[in-house]
Amino acid sequence: MTELDMVIRLGLGFIAGAVIGLERASQHQVAGLRTHILIATGATLLMMLSIWLPQEFTAMKNGDPGRIAAQVVSGIGFLGAGAMIRLGNNIKGLTTAASLWLIAAVGLAIGAGMFLAAGLTLIITLITLVILNPIEGKLFPKERNKLLEITFNPDNPEIPELKECLHILQSFAVRVLSMDVAQGIGKGKEKGKGVRLHLFVGIPDTTDIAKLVTALKTKPKVERVEIKEKY
Repeated sequence: MTELDMVIRLGLGFIAGAVIGLERASQHQVAGLRTHILIATGATLLMMLSIWLPQEFTAMKNGDPGRIAAQVVSGIGFLGAGAMIRLGNNIKGLTTAASLWLIAAVGLAIGAGMFLAAGLTLIITLITLVILNPIEGKLFPKERNKLLEITFNPDNPEIPELKECLHILQSFAVRVLSMDVAQGIGKGKEKGKGVRLHLFVGIPDTTDIAKLVTALKTKPKVERVEIKEKY
């Protein structure tokens, strides 16, 4: 491996990391431009080091160039875990964690001189992140898991009233994951009366929560509607 080869491969590693890093930074992810550049360039350097060591030291001709690469693949998992954030019952950052793992693989490929494979992988990655993202969003809208509480007035609601609320949720594409009914929630003179409906729901990001709450409150016996995180 010549010095020119080293310069070219490190430069390509830098460019590959910058391309994916810019896309992730545009989405305001925790791992952005600099993180992806450092990972891609570092993986490229380590792969070149794996190849260079047996060539430089004649006593190491039987060295395994894949040994350091295997450690890179294992070590990148720690950075990927740091890119994931738990928000209530939702996990954010899985795609970014996968992009970190992939850009490390691209860097290893560049370091090994597999320029065509690295270039094709980079193109596929951009198609996946840029083009397929809006398509996936339209076909499968992302959901936020919330706890929905509907409190009915002290006069025990009839079964049709409960069904109408569920129909409203269905019309807003809200998925009911679990449901629980608490009876006798009233206090004082109203003790022993009233019903509160606890629903663990999946609300699409495209849903207008204000309109959803307003629609539920139009029901005569609905006294209060509350949406909150479930931890």
